[in-house]
Amino acid sequence: MTRSDDLPRALPAMWRLCKLGYQHEPWLLLAAFLMTLLAAVPDALLALWLKLLADGVLHHDRRAALLAAGGLALSVTATWFLRTLSTRISRRFRDRVTIMLEAHVARLQASVATVEHHERRDYLDRLSVLRKQVFVLDHMYMSLFSTCGWILRLGVTVALLMSIHPALALLLLFALPTVLSSSWRPGVEREVEEQYAAHFRLSQHLFKTATTPAPGKEVRVIGIGPDLVRGRQREWEQWYRPMAAARWTSAVWHGLAWAVFGAAYVGAVLFVASGLHGSVGQVLLILAAGARLSSYIGATVGEIGFLRGIWLDGSRRLVWLENYAASFDRTADQPAPERLVDGIRLEQVSFSYAGSERPALENVDLQLPAGKVIAVVGENGAGKSTLVKLVCKLYEPSGGRILLDDRPLARIPAEAWREKIAGAFQDFFRFEFRAAHSVGLGDLPRLDDVPAVTTAVGRAGAEDLLERLESGLDTQLGSTWPDGAEISFGQWQKLALARGFMRDRPLLLVLDEPTAALDAETEHALFERYAAAARDSTDGRITILVSHRFSTVRMADLIVVLDGAHVVETGTHDELMARNGHYADLYRIQAAAYH
Repeated sequence: MTRSDDLPRALPAMWRLCKLGYQHEPWLLLAAFLMTLLAAVPDALLALWLKLLADGVLHHDRRAALLAAGGLALSVTATWFLRTLSTRISRRFRDRVTIMLEAHVARLQASVATVEHHERRDYLDRLSVLRKQVFVLDHMYMSLFSTCGWILRLGVTVALLMSIHPALALLLLFALPTVLSSSWRPGVEREVEEQYAAHFRLSQHLFKTATTPAPGKEVRVIGIGPDLVRGRQREWEQWYRPMAAARWTSAVWHGLAWAVFGAAYVGAVLFVASGLHGSVGQVLLILAAGARLSSYIGATVGEIGFLRGIWLDGSRRLVWLENYAASFDRTADQPAPERLVDGIRLEQVSFSYAGSERPALENVDLQLPAGKVIAVVGENGAGKSTLVKLVCKLYEPSGGRILLDDRPLARIPAEAWREKIAGAFQDFFRFEFRAAHSVGLGDLPRLDDVPAVTTAVGRAGAEDLLERLESGLDTQLGSTWPDGAEISFGQWQKLALARGFMRDRPLLLVLDEPTAALDAETEHALFERYAAAARDSTDGRITILVSHRFSTVRMADLIVVLDGAHVVETGTHDELMARNGHYADLYRIQAAAYH
């Protein structure tokens, strides 16, 4: 994702991440940085004390020898003490900044107005790498501090070498290839990793399928365990082979760069010993300083490589996510309506999923009148759920616009509009909390409002479920938790439905096949009761019902029939049956199946 030629463009992203850490932990950041620099100084002076000690011994200068020995002991002690203190401070900073960064990434992903980033392959690959990087984001600050410390050591060491002869500073020039290869190497590897990230994600998915409880029964009954293992190995190999090739190639070039520096170091030692006829102290200095120079350069380029591969790459991904999350509401400057008068209108609305050549909806013109119950029907893939998600602003239309009365939905912040929405979906999530909280999440400000939760449970017809739970609303859900209760899919569905009924006065109630596990009679009675309550509202509430059961659909005030990404019919049940079109055909097919 990040190449060496766009390093200047990536530096603002690094700076932005630095400011993020400073905003949350300013004093710990400064303390960790300063302690890292302080710890570098006595370590870099060891070569100087060795030179002075050798000169003192050779010249029988007892005072100089004792001074050098004391300096050597002080440097070793100070290095150990400052490094230990720096490690403790840095560890505390890392612990605190880790929580902040992980929470920041999670908050960004959760705050994105649409769900497109969960479905587009290119976004998934990018986020997959970022999620792996977020666990080492805290190391990036330490790496930056360490890099500055190693650079300070390099500066002191070069100054010591130049005290022998200025030409010895050329050792840094011969170290340049190691710096360049270290900077180039991680970017190449990261680019290959992202290119083949889909194979890695699939290998992880196959591993979870083979080892987690949820698919366990089907895996064993079908007997696909060995196939999952082989598939996981195959996908991992398709990810790993190009990664290994990239690593070997970059390692060869990196090794050649170090060979160049090694030859220059040997030449520098010979130059001082033979060319300059240097003293024993000077030879000892270049041996010690030169050896330390190589280790300092190695540590520096290693940290630069980490910064290049993780900080630079991860910070750019993080900034991309920040900008992506913020991009949706940049033009959202109007409040959400308090009531609907005319309703919701779709004008020439089209939408296509990323990577699909076939539109999910195409040039849809539709009026959803205020205060009505609207059913959306059609065969699988007709665009029913897509229509619902567009109205909920979970997707942005590829073309056309959606209006709330005369107010463009695009001009309304997603969060403000979502506060006016309630509902339940077929692909609900199982929140393994206490039963009361699993329901109360539907209206977060009333999470602990027991009467409100009880009312929502009643609306969903889930009273019988609570009677079966040992501790009622206080029952912990999920068998993996202490005293947790395992409940059936249908019971989870009732809780999800109750969660969707937590808000008392939503402007839009969406029921996207949330009762598939209930029998037709129970579903019909439930929806009929809630539809009657919706019609009595004074705020123009719209109820959208998506169901395959036409016995339930027929009660709607308006039925919208989708086929092949288009709206082909609208009307009441009686009107559509009289028209003898697509709806009538679907109704008769289903009715015949029940006889």
